[in-house]
Amino acid sequence: MADAAWPAAARFRPSPRFAQLGPLTGSGLVLTVLLLYGVSGGMLWTFGYNYDGLTGGAATKIHPSTYLLVALFGWSLLASGDPVRRFVHLAALRPASLVMAVTAVLVLAVFVLRQTPGMAGLLDTFFAPALLVMLMADADDRVMRRMEGALHVVMTANALLGLYEFVTGNLIFPYRFDGAVFETDLRSAALQGHPLVNAMMTACYLMALLSGARTLPDRLRYVLIGLQSAALVVFGGRAALLASLLFGGGYGLFALMRQLASGRLPLLAAAAGAVMLALMPISLGVLWSSGFFDALLSRFISDGGSANARMEMFELVRIIPLRDLIVGPDVEWVESLRRIHGLEWGIENPFIKMMLYQGVLVTLLLAVTFSLFIREFAKQCARGVWLPMVVWLILLNAAETVASKTTMPAKFALIVLCLHRLPPRPVSPEAWRGPAR
Repeated sequence: MADAAWPAAARFRPSPRFAQLGPLTGSGLVLTVLLLYGVSGGMLWTFGYNYDGLTGGAATKIHPSTYLLVALFGWSLLASGDPVRRFVHLAALRPASLVMAVTAVLVLAVFVLRQTPGMAGLLDTFFAPALLVMLMADADDRVMRRMEGALHVVMTANALLGLYEFVTGNLIFPYRFDGAVFETDLRSAALQGHPLVNAMMTACYLMALLSGARTLPDRLRYVLIGLQSAALVVFGGRAALLASLLFGGGYGLFALMRQLASGRLPLLAAAAGAVMLALMPISLGVLWSSGFFDALLSRFISDGGSANARMEMFELVRIIPLRDLIVGPDVEWVESLRRIHGLEWGIENPFIKMMLYQGVLVTLLLAVTFSLFIREFAKQCARGVWLPMVVWLILLNAAETVASKTTMPAKFALIVLCLHRLPPRPVSPEAWRGPAR
């Protein structure tokens, strides 16, 4: 699509010379993609790095990608030759990201003073994605293409590994808590560790493939859509499955009807559609005989008390006095109430959990800054970003997500910024003068 077809606010100007990313920072961002999507807590455990558990050193509770992002951000400031000017430039480009990073540090200080658990979660959940979005603000099209390529590679490997684990029943890097594997959960763990994390990120990636990823050839994009759809089923997230079916299916049906109405349906696409329809009965028969649909149906019939947990969490809000709820109740008391009410698996809404453990004031502060952060990077994306964004917001509220330690906000930012990026910015020769960083 020509640049003229985009609104004036969407047309990029070249970054100033001091703000351009050099080879080291660009390569570091590509490595960040691989670490975020390819290195889970289960994989780290095999190398003696207890990321998901309670035991072990405090340094191991932070994901390696967060360490890398902090190093890249610091290097980009120093290598610019004018760290103050570079910082002001980033603050002007991504003010909401900067506010979220500062808020995460301030809330972390409160956690330290109150000796509240979950301090490392603030860094992985809120601080790291803010640094990532700020660094990507000055990434040129070459760096973005490399990041997108890395994203496609690691998500394809994740889907293939998930399907392999489903067929063989052998989990390569299962989710572990202090080394203990949940023997009753046989869902695929793949590269991202927890089945629900896999389901949420696969659903968002699938929606972005449907409505974005226009740099990919159509045939390759359709293959990836089919592969990720199959992987989404084996990961077993019910909310992710239903949201993807509702919004993704509706989007695909509308796009098909629009294409048919235009009268410009490509012959190759029509032939491929006819072949797929002919093979569908055979494929369904193979899946049925392998027990695929039995495993899928069991996820909807047996929810492990998840529906009851969503009702009981509101009872906890009613029990806790208003004053304690505002400033944050005693954590041990909340833990006792949680177990008494049968919520051993956690409180399956991020903002309810955050309010119960940290109080209304901290919850409002983080919720507002996080909302501004999402709005900020969504505005930098092309048309169609609404589809993964809607699915993300639904799934965000279907589990603990940002109320616990997670890298999902950074992963989602990568998906939409890479697959829904705007056309390349025009760069003049003068803009590229000066030493590369």
